[in-house]
Amino acid sequence: MMERFRAFWTKVISPVAHLLIRLGVSADAVTVVGTLGVSAGALIFFPQGMLLTGVLVITAFVFSDLVDGHMARLTGKTNKFGAFLDSTLDRIGDGAIFAGLALYFAGPGDSDLYLVLTLVCLVMGGVTSYARSKAEGLGFTAKVGIAERADRLVAILVMTGLGALLGLPVLMHLTLWALALASTVTVVQRVWVVRQQAYAGT
Repeated sequence: MMERFRAFWTKVISPVAHLLIRLGVSADAVTVVGTLGVSAGALIFFPQGMLLTGVLVITAFVFSDLVDGHMARLTGKTNKFGAFLDSTLDRIGDGAIFAGLALYFAGPGDSDLYLVLTLVCLVMGGVTSYARSKAEGLGFTAKVGIAERADRLVAILVMTGLGALLGLPVLMHLTLWALALASTVTVVQRVWVVRQQAYAGT
């Protein structure tokens, strides 16, 4: 979802990117700070039941994912390490969000069911990304599925924030069910697609 509006958001964050470049801040530094901010927002506020605050903090730092890439393009310093770092830290940030929610359900949220469901989202989200990466490393393509990383991120943040704001936790609950199902389906889709490629012509 975020990628679909990348052109719009690039215009919005462009002044920030130019300012950071003038200050001598590197794109990699923005990537690291963004991940630390997302992780802190999730792991500090969610476990205390401060869901809306956590979502707002996380959202502010999520945009570093656009800022660092734009900075790299503006300075002409795009490289494989930057791409590797960005992708690796994205996994940490995503994991922190669902880990924070898991801690919420283990604490003030008080729900074993949604604790387990959040852990399913955490694990299957990681497997979704790993399946594609491993497939590409073996020479296959696996960019298929109904639950891309950006879509999962936007869905859980928006619905968690709205649920907290409106006093409707059911919004977050329904989203967790949907993401757990969609992530699992995506993993199956990617395994199937790679299998078809691997056995094609044999």
